[in-house]
Amino acid sequence: MPTVLRIRGYRVGFFATDWREPIHVHVSKRGCAAKFWMDPVALDANYGFRPDELREIFRILEHHENEIRQTWNEFFG
Repeated sequence: MPTVLRIRGYRVGFFATDWREPIHVHVSKRGCAAKFWMDPVALDANYGFRPDELREIFRILEHHENEIRQTWNEFFG
């Protein structure tokens, strides 16, 4: 899984097989995971994160949106 960034203990990335779907990322930390769409940033699935953590992740993704899109486009062409 290509990692886009690591910040505040969160690992943000995507899977090489994700190319068939719109731009999105998977976020993990301490056994929790979530999937966020990037256009616009929106939660798709949550596996264990608390609401306050999801709000923090949302802010992180919005702040790094350009970097995430650039990494996705470079990886998938």
